[in-house]
Amino acid sequence: MAKAFRPCTHLLRFLAMAATIAATSIMATCHETTTFFGVTIKAEFYQSPSFTFFVVANAIAGAYSLLALFVPPGGLISRWVVVLDVITAMLLTAAMAAAAAISHVGKKGNEHAGWLPICDEVPKYCNQVMGALISGAIGLLLYTIIVIHTITNAVNPLFP
Repeated sequence: MAKAFRPCTHLLRFLAMAATIAATSIMATCHETTTFFGVTIKAEFYQSPSFTFFVVANAIAGAYSLLALFVPPGGLISRWVVVLDVITAMLLTAAMAAAAAISHVGKKGNEHAGWLPICDEVPKYCNQVMGALISGAIGLLLYTIIVIHTITNAVNPLFP
């Protein structure tokens, strides 16, 4: 019966890998330059440490998903996969929260701190960031399902 869950796990891991790699590539390629009142504004992902963290975390999650596809069932390594799944989900949660917070400031600004919104000036950049955040959220959702699935299989005595 445990072998029936293996294709489901592979499918979830493959979809999570696709979502996190898509989030990485979308965010890593977003950039836009505009001129505002004679000042050139250049928006790129690496100008924000939160966006850089988002890119690195999603790249790590995508690479881990690829490696986890080749772990044989049973044995010591497959037990570590449960722990690494939880760590990866936590990493993606932190990266998603940081990137979402910065994107909100970019869209709405912060009146109290004197930060102006930039999305009116660089709409292509903001749209790409939003696409990366959506893809990252899908990857995070899939990893949450993977964690629940792997913990359920590891704890349930009927499916060793």
